[in-house]
Amino acid sequence: MRVREKGDRGVVQSVVMFLGVSVLSGALAAGLAIPFAGLAGFTTEKTSDTLQDLPQQFDEVPLKQKSTILAADGTVIATLAEQNRVPVKLKDVAPIMQKAIVAIEDDRFYEHGALDAKGTLRALLQNQSAGTVQQGGSSITQQYVKISLVEKAKTPEEVAAATADSYQRKVAELRYAIAVEKEYSKNEILEKYLNLANFGDGAWGIQAAAQHYFSVNASQLTLPQAAMLAGLVKNPTGYDPTNNMKRAKDRRDIVIRRMLELHVISVAQANSALKTPVLDPAKVRPNKLGCANGPYPFYCEYVVAQLENNPAFGKTEKDRANYIKTAGLTIRTSLDPKIQKAAQHSIDVHSKSTDQAIAAITIVEPGTGLVKAMVQSKPYGGKRNQTSYNYNVEKSYPGGYGGFQNGSTMKAFTIAAAIEKGIPLNYKIKSPDTLDLGDTKFQTCSGTTRAPGYTPSNSTHNVPEPTMIQAAQKSTNTYFLLLSKQTGLCPIAKIASALGMYNAQTGEPLDQVVSMTLGVGYVTPLQLSSAYAAFAARGMYCTPWLVTSIKDAAGKSVPIRGADCKQALPQQVADGVNAVLHQVMQTGGTGAKLNFGKSDLAGKTGTITENKAVWYAGYSTRLAAASVVADASLPYRNLIGQTLDGEKMHDASGSGTAGPLWMTAMQGALQPYPTTHFVAPSDKTQRGDVKSLPFVNGMNPDDAANKLRQAGFDVAIAPGTVNSEETAGTVAYTDPRQRDGAPEGSLVTIYISNGTQKGQPQNTPNPPQNTTKPPGGPTTINPNCPPWNPKYPNCTGRGHR
Repeated sequence: MRVREKGDRGVVQSVVMFLGVSVLSGALAAGLAIPFAGLAGFTTEKTSDTLQDLPQQFDEVPLKQKSTILAADGTVIATLAEQNRVPVKLKDVAPIMQKAIVAIEDDRFYEHGALDAKGTLRALLQNQSAGTVQQGGSSITQQYVKISLVEKAKTPEEVAAATADSYQRKVAELRYAIAVEKEYSKNEILEKYLNLANFGDGAWGIQAAAQHYFSVNASQLTLPQAAMLAGLVKNPTGYDPTNNMKRAKDRRDIVIRRMLELHVISVAQANSALKTPVLDPAKVRPNKLGCANGPYPFYCEYVVAQLENNPAFGKTEKDRANYIKTAGLTIRTSLDPKIQKAAQHSIDVHSKSTDQAIAAITIVEPGTGLVKAMVQSKPYGGKRNQTSYNYNVEKSYPGGYGGFQNGSTMKAFTIAAAIEKGIPLNYKIKSPDTLDLGDTKFQTCSGTTRAPGYTPSNSTHNVPEPTMIQAAQKSTNTYFLLLSKQTGLCPIAKIASALGMYNAQTGEPLDQVVSMTLGVGYVTPLQLSSAYAAFAARGMYCTPWLVTSIKDAAGKSVPIRGADCKQALPQQVADGVNAVLHQVMQTGGTGAKLNFGKSDLAGKTGTITENKAVWYAGYSTRLAAASVVADASLPYRNLIGQTLDGEKMHDASGSGTAGPLWMTAMQGALQPYPTTHFVAPSDKTQRGDVKSLPFVNGMNPDDAANKLRQAGFDVAIAPGTVNSEETAGTVAYTDPRQRDGAPEGSLVTIYISNGTQKGQPQNTPNPPQNTTKPPGGPTTINPNCPPWNPKYPNCTGRGHR
């Protein structure tokens, strides 16, 4: 009994002392010298130490603001946020909202100082009786401080300290509140509080709450709407109308009645508000935060991954991720919704999400590297027939699949290496259907390599000695293997690397192996489209560019990199590649059926071993794209027999399977662009860096062969004879012709005369093809220019326009 009396006296004494000090606002402002000695659990020494440790000023917490990712045209791709918040000025908050929050949370807000003594006394009595903190009594200023301290907390321990049910925390909040009241006006404090408070269901701050629950701005809130929002701050989850409409209405009605009690509103207003439904579900805007809830989740996540890799946004990846989600950034990207729509249309037309095979397309802009579109057949998600893998990008990105072997699309880099070495576009190589390369050494950057037992063959039929253009048209494997032997693998590897090609699984350079020209390593549609874009841009390679501008919450530009381009190939080399790959899409080429429109197009097919992936990569001067159809599920199997567009495939090829995806996408994407043409390769590029051939017409074939070998050429004598005015049994002419010359070490074929004088050979090995191009196009290389005799100049070697 005596103990209780002592406790009662302690309570009364503590309350009286607390109230007395509270009234002395001047003393509070001077240092908060509160004698807490009588409060349970506190000693004078502990209180003194606590007070001395508290800072004298309050550092305002930066508001966590949502960041927005935009497409190139300004449409929203995604909203990134830890807290969905849009800060507003108090003048942009409806007066009725201001009155509602003050009425229910701190009706004497404009009358008292840092704390409300009356409210604090009431809470203190209740808490002291219970022995713990059971009731609030905090002013709006104190609530603002508390929320701010929680916002500042970076660790679970800091969060626990900021929310602890202890008098230490209350004292700390009070001292901070005094500092806030000294620095800001009441209206400024109310504005900060309304922008910081949690209004439930992912809405932080009054503007986001008004838009989320009612689809209006904070300035347009009505009495019942304001009352509902004001009631939420006490328990944002418990009073959330999307969780429990009845509880939300009960709480809203308490706010309305309190406003009536304080004479903030009239009886008529109160009665009308009480009859109003608490919420119209049709007007609730879902908080679709994050890339997964946007229209282009794969592209968006790749953008975010790039941003999180930028050390300018923080020291660690965690810091950078937090900054991006909380800094209120406006991030504009390269994605063009119209081009994205065209690519998506192609995916929709040629594939289904339920297919066993996957399909993917990336489209980039030559000369800038801007990634205009990125689509795939499997939609984003964790359900059946969905995936979180992005099949267009490298594995170093967390969601990146890491690519597929690129097959014969690799031949474009061999063509570039050959042209750079000075090999003519009409350079012929005897190319058997099957080639034994088991003992053949290929030069690499560090020595030589071999492939024992390697006997590659051709998948398409071609002439026995095709030119580079003919070999590209038919994708003749044995030709390009022999061409790569002549160029060496190192130049091919260096060109591929300079054009952004590397192993997308490991990040390592592509392997320099004998079969390199037929496909090597794993590459992505993004890599391949960017590399081919360099050919379209006359050798200018641009690193893929996704983020074009960033502005901070104040609208100030944040420094970022712009276009990152370099002249990776001489223009004339790229022009030569374009001329060769342009012919792939002309009559006789594997891409002929994919040609459309009036603009020049160039491209290359790709099929890997056992048809596990097929490609088509192609471009105009305005856009470049790479499409792939592949098996992306272990164990990888032949595409033949798997489903694509809901049907089993009976064939799988770059031209017939991946090609239509490329064509449909590019037809739509290029539709707004004007007609464009490639720059014609120079005469030197066409002819190559050739060495003069000795004139051997009329000589004995064996003597002529020895003379040519002594000059540094390989020699073959064609079977049979041809019409010529030269003496029968002697050399009628050579191929290449003496006038055109040939690269050192290249094959020169001797044709033997039959003594007639017809002027044209009877067994011309390569009959001419129609390679004409509409006026305005590039000079078209005639891949079948017949051998030339000085007395009968039947071929100029320039082809036709």
